[in-house]
Amino acid sequence: QVQLVESGGGLVQAGGSLRLSCAASGRAFSNCNVGWFRQAPGQEREFVTAISWSGGTTYYADSLKGRFTISRDNAKNTVYLQMNSLKPDDTAVYYCAATLRLTFSGPTPSIDEYDYWGQGTQVTVSS
Repeated sequence: QVQLVESGGGLVQAGGSLRLSCAASGRAFSNCNVGWFRQAPGQEREFVTAISWSGGTTYYADSLKGRFTISRDNAKNTVYLQMNSLKPDDTAVYYCAATLRLTFSGPTPSIDEYDYWGQGTQVTVSS
């Protein structure tokens, strides 16, 4: 079993930066692929980025490449999301998710293939 807790959200001005953390409990976390998703009011939850269990492979939503960076520290059971040059359109609740599955429908787990979710952290970017 894996439990996830996000932190680091808040209010930031456009152009600013935030670093989100996803802290996990459970020894299995180092074997998990982890993803970040976000959901704005009235919109569906969308993929942001994902990282393999080793940290050796990462994926990003095309629109976010170059501004967001995912990383992990398995010794600390934590995955990070560094967000730079934030825009008002980045305003959303950000969720981390994890899966122990070894095979996926694509190069990275789909939203339905993540088995563990955090409660989310609010990110608000003011113009």
